[in-house]
Amino acid sequence: MTATLEPSRAEPGAAGPIVEISGLDVGYRRHRKVRPAVLGLNLSVAAGEIVAIVGESGSGKTTIANAIIGLLPENGRITAGSALVDGVETVGAKEKVLRALRGSVVGLVPQDPMVGLNPTQRISSQIAEALRLRGLRSDEIHQQVLAELEHAGVPEPELRARQYPHELSGGLRQRVLIAIALAGRPKVIVADEPTSALDVTVQKRILDHLVGLVRGTGISLMIITHDLAVAADRADRVVVMQTGRVVEEGDPRTILVVPREQYTKQLIAAAPGLAHGGRLAPRYVVDRGSLPAPILTLQGVTKTFRVTSPTGGHHNFQALSEVSLNVPRGQTHALVGESGSGKTTALRIALGLEHPTAGSVVLEDTEISGLSWGKQRPLRRQVQLVHQNPFASLDPKYTIKQSIIEPLVSFKIGDRKARTARAKELLDQVALPTAYLDRLPTELSGGQRQRVAIARALALKPNLLLLDEPVSALDVSVQAQILDLLTELQRELGLTFLFVSHDLAVVAQISHTVSVISKGRIVEEGPVAEVFKNPQSAYTRELIDAIPRDTRALTADPGSRTQDAEPTADPPSER
Repeated sequence: MTATLEPSRAEPGAAGPIVEISGLDVGYRRHRKVRPAVLGLNLSVAAGEIVAIVGESGSGKTTIANAIIGLLPENGRITAGSALVDGVETVGAKEKVLRALRGSVVGLVPQDPMVGLNPTQRISSQIAEALRLRGLRSDEIHQQVLAELEHAGVPEPELRARQYPHELSGGLRQRVLIAIALAGRPKVIVADEPTSALDVTVQKRILDHLVGLVRGTGISLMIITHDLAVAADRADRVVVMQTGRVVEEGDPRTILVVPREQYTKQLIAAAPGLAHGGRLAPRYVVDRGSLPAPILTLQGVTKTFRVTSPTGGHHNFQALSEVSLNVPRGQTHALVGESGSGKTTALRIALGLEHPTAGSVVLEDTEISGLSWGKQRPLRRQVQLVHQNPFASLDPKYTIKQSIIEPLVSFKIGDRKARTARAKELLDQVALPTAYLDRLPTELSGGQRQRVAIARALALKPNLLLLDEPVSALDVSVQAQILDLLTELQRELGLTFLFVSHDLAVVAQISHTVSVISKGRIVEEGPVAEVFKNPQSAYTRELIDAIPRDTRALTADPGSRTQDAEPTADPPSER
């Protein structure tokens, strides 16, 4: 099937910007006061231009995107300024006017594809909704759904159209969101952290594809990201924001080579791909022959799932195949691979949440893979899990104190006074004020919530922490703070970490040893410094090559960096 994508109505060089923001002030009402989030913003986006808005959490990036299309939360207030989208004033506009802009003029690609997609509807239904709003007839919709999926680089569109979001990998779900955004033939796409939770190889393919579509159609693109390396690698212009204000603006080459502001310099230093000029710089150099005895061992672990196909039949899916790894006591062992490689399945088996189809799991000299839940429970005091998304892992109705002492309550450890004292001690260990004990998760930043999640994991004084992508959803400067915190806790408490990640630059900062996993098999392992300096596997080399690089060596012409970025489909290996 060959589909054609209509050119956007916004042609490069068209008169006037697609987005023009002047003197915009936005705040959030809390306790009868409006706290500013964006102050005096002036920003324009021309037809066919790629603009990256960069900054830490709380800098106002997402607030801008929500403000210009009328999607601020209930307590959000625009207190001054103007925001023209395709010549239409959106500040103070009625919902009918804003609804007409969404989809047809502005296409939004949100950060979290599982939040952006309806879990109860098939992919075809969600794209069809955007097509109906465009006025397509019912008999045209099915073929156009397939065309949109194909243009967004989704392989096997007939199959994917019948599936539900949970049946797709993170990279495929993100491409579906791009397909939905493109289905309305917008003039500008706003991509809010479109790849922050994706592995580097999928990130590269998604961005290559998105930029290729923009270059080929004249659509404008606003990329909102905390990652200056990603922004500099893709954008025509970079806008750096801090606490609601623009602190620096310019072409990527200028921003990277001669940044004016100290804040921009800090962002560059915190971005692993920029801080070392694109080179991986492992923190630890260890001798393979002098590693401590393992606290956790997976030996020949295989895991097969029986899954239902879209046509109603059943087949076996092998998530892991004879996986063996050792986690040395008191050190950090990383498990690295793309989405769908089997990382999380291995982690769940190590934690006892899944039973292996074959093989064994030994924790502290105890075989746990065959134990019942009741017999495993005492071992839970020795091993704890820190999730990827700190907001999803904390009960929004619980105070920080309630979240931290929950494991103590579950194991009936201590009385109320002792638990409160332990909660204060834990907050101190993760460098948070004890005044935060009475706050709710919504009152904390992403980095602060992750510190709370780490404090809760430490409540039972475990020997081993399983860390599932613990910094992938955080901006780069907060990432660095959490990694430093984990390193300090390991040194002080003698903790052992099994660190699951898709990001080799992050792994280089924290891990002693690494296992690289692809399609359920370990393809390479050893000390991090040894594996990253001289990778033996082509897959490991591909992961290293996909890290966003220092772009100072690239041509000064931003357009020439992306002209060759052709839309490509994910390889068959992506689920």
